Amino acid sequence: MPSMKNKRFNLLLIAVVTLVAAWSLWPTWSDYTLSKQLDSFASTQDSVKYVLSHREEIENARKKSLKLGLDLRGGMHLVMEVDQVDLFDQKAWNKDGKFASIMQRVRAKASQSDAKVIDLLSAEFKSENIRLSRYFYDIRNSDQEIVAKLEKESEDALNRAKEIIRNRIDQYGVAEPVITTQGSRKIIIELPGVSDENRVRNLLKGTAKLEFRLLREPEVMVRTLDRINSYLVQNSQNGAAVQGTSVHDSSAAIPAPVGVSPVMPVSKQSSAKPLYEVVGVFQNGTAFTSEQSKEYVVSLLHRSDIQALLPQDSELLLAAKPDVGKNGEKLYSIYLVRKAPELTGGVITEAKATFGSQSVQPEVAMSMNSEGTSKWARITGANIGKRIAIVLDGAVYSAPVVQSKIPNGNSVINGIESLEEAKDLEIVLKAGALPAPVRIVEERTVGPSLGADYIRAGMLSLAWSFLAVSVFMLVYYKKAGIAADIALVLNILIVLSVLAGFNASLSLPGIAGIVLTIGMAVDANVLIYERIREELAEGKSVVSAVTQGYERAFSSILDSHVTTLSAAFLLYTYGIGPIQGFAVTLMIGTSASLFTAIVVTREIFHLLLAKNLMSDKSFG
Repeated sequence: MPSMKNKRFNLLLIAVVTLVAAWSLWPTWSDYTLSKQLDSFASTQDSVKYVLSHREEIENARKKSLKLGLDLRGGMHLVMEVDQVDLFDQKAWNKDGKFASIMQRVRAKASQSDAKVIDLLSAEFKSENIRLSRYFYDIRNSDQEIVAKLEKESEDALNRAKEIIRNRIDQYGVAEPVITTQGSRKIIIELPGVSDENRVRNLLKGTAKLEFRLLREPEVMVRTLDRINSYLVQNSQNGAAVQGTSVHDSSAAIPAPVGVSPVMPVSKQSSAKPLYEVVGVFQNGTAFTSEQSKEYVVSLLHRSDIQALLPQDSELLLAAKPDVGKNGEKLYSIYLVRKAPELTGGVITEAKATFGSQSVQPEVAMSMNSEGTSKWARITGANIGKRIAIVLDGAVYSAPVVQSKIPNGNSVINGIESLEEAKDLEIVLKAGALPAPVRIVEERTVGPSLGADYIRAGMLSLAWSFLAVSVFMLVYYKKAGIAADIALVLNILIVLSVLAGFNASLSLPGIAGIVLTIGMAVDANVLIYERIREELAEGKSVVSAVTQGYERAFSSILDSHVTTLSAAFLLYTYGIGPIQGFAVTLMIGTSASLFTAIVVTREIFHLLLAKNLMSDKSFG
């Protein structure tokens, strides 16, 4: 028998663990009862009154209660990939056709494997027998030094993208998001309770690369379009016939906005080759295309042969939002802007979604830091009467004419359709620009109703497993089975309380981990009880058999639990998402099982033995 001092310590430890578990789970019970109370009200007015009178209690209970994972609560699971090929392309200098060819091959290989992009890049340069210093960093750097620098750039880009995405999600208002990295370029995102998937998708994908660029002169724009059109006509098999149709067939033309007449009508046939079949030009030198032709025009402007026809340091960009023509048709403006931005979004310190001076059109007002304010004052002062395009992620939101010098660093993005879109734009500008484009490579959505079905299925599996194990222990081990069942209840409470206490989420794999823990906890009791039976069969007293049974079973129980803990730790370290959820509950449950099997059941037996309530038949 243990000493009185050890016995008191064990009893105190059991009492403390039980009280802490109950205290940790109390907010979950409060949240459940408050939700039931709200559901019981017949009218919305009564429920609103109840919420107002118990707001603090409801908020505290919800904040501290056990959270449900994505699969139980419903929401979105996303896997996003940072475009590190684009990142390395941005870092390069002295780029030429050879470099473009290498990067194209790297991009193709990167899309087909999860290998590190820097390894693919280095291998391609080696196969071409070209030093990396030809395009990256200093000519005196060795390939090993450049690889190390680019690898550091890629790691920083992944971590920065993760933090920017987290900031965007936090500002959007998603509760308990799970954001982790996987490998060298992927970010795993779980957003419980999200209902507007499309809005979240757009919020996360936007790079938020904000630039202020000067527009080229209208005459340069017209000459450029003429050059492109002539090139396309010369390279089409029936160019002259098609061009003739464009000029004379007025029935095929896109109607111009009110008060402006186009120089050249535009056909709606986006498959036509000459430019003026899909692009029209206003008399003021502004070009436009129809919504039907937009996709073709974008692909046309991305062609290397078309880009070679543009003036030096110039780029053709489309408007982010269409204007509406006099016949109700959507027209996208086309702008010839300088490639080098006058100012970037890095100087933006504040962004606020609001309405314009007419209180009709949503817009985003921006403020700049001291460096941006001085630059903006110099830029606007030197370009009065000229147009500056506000470009976000390669699309022109607006291109206002500079009326006067702006000394206070304020600017506005307009051309926004809704206040919701303006708020999303505010979020991405506040969070900052992503270091490289990101794209969604995998997406899963769990609806609330499906989540409720999963909860019912998970709770049923948990209840049936507990019932089956409890009944077996009672039938097979009689009175000793009661002690095992009490320990089993405490085991489950400890697992749930730890999850609630550390704001971890209970997921469907987590429930599977608890079910497995139930089996493991009983397995430990079975080892002990069978040892006690062996001691009783040898004719020892119940007190001696219990003591010897625990001592001799301890090493086997410890070995099995340490092995399971090691496996669970590896699952948590190298697994992702659901696997980590399973591993966490398994680690907590295994530790709790060791405590309940060795300490709790033993103290119950000591209590029963002290009151002469146990005999050799108590173990079946």
